[in-house]
Amino acid sequence: MDKPNSDKILLAPSLLAADFSRLGEQLAEVRRGGAAYLHLDVMDGLFVPNISFGVPVVKSLRPHSDLVFDVHLMIDHPERYLSAFVSAGADILTIHYEATAHPREALEQIRSLGVQASISVKPDTPVEVLYDLLPLCDMVLIMTVEPGFGGQKFRPEQLEKVRKLVREREARGLSFRIQADGGIGAENARECAEAGVDVLVAGSSVLGQPDPCEAARAVLRAAEGRD
Repeated sequence: MDKPNSDKILLAPSLLAADFSRLGEQLAEVRRGGAAYLHLDVMDGLFVPNISFGVPVVKSLRPHSDLVFDVHLMIDHPERYLSAFVSAGADILTIHYEATAHPREALEQIRSLGVQASISVKPDTPVEVLYDLLPLCDMVLIMTVEPGFGGQKFRPEQLEKVRKLVREREARGLSFRIQADGGIGAENARECAEAGVDVLVAGSSVLGQPDPCEAARAVLRAAEGRD
């Protein structure tokens, strides 16, 4: 896996935007297009109003892809399911600061399970609430939309949280990655990268397109300033 402080921008297509009747084929397409991660949004209908999928889908996909499984737990009390998602094949587990009364313990539990630990905040939550937890994080996810629904419009003001994290990371000599998720595509990928985003989550702009391979390449080209 690439180093967290690498200059290389990583792409994490979101499974929610995929054609579930062609999952194997589509995952191969985004892999050819340069995607490094697969972003799997797990929703419970409680922490967010929508419901998506759970452990069985992650487990069934794992033998069919060598992408890094980046599992985003938009669920209440995520501590209950961390071990199950690791057993299913997760490489990274992201919890929400707002979803647990014990974020430190949850991050420590993830790390003890041998996978990467990540934490996220909703758009209305100040990023400063995460500062004390950063030494436990391999990644921090900044939501650029309200979590729970695909197809929302990107909120550029959320990139200020990214800039704050970059400054905090440098000041403290840490090496966590910064991920952004919500309304991201070729039209704003460069803006995200310039703010300091290391990992771009892209939903409808990649797996929602007729040619996911070329769509993935287009987002990466834009992020790297090659368009």
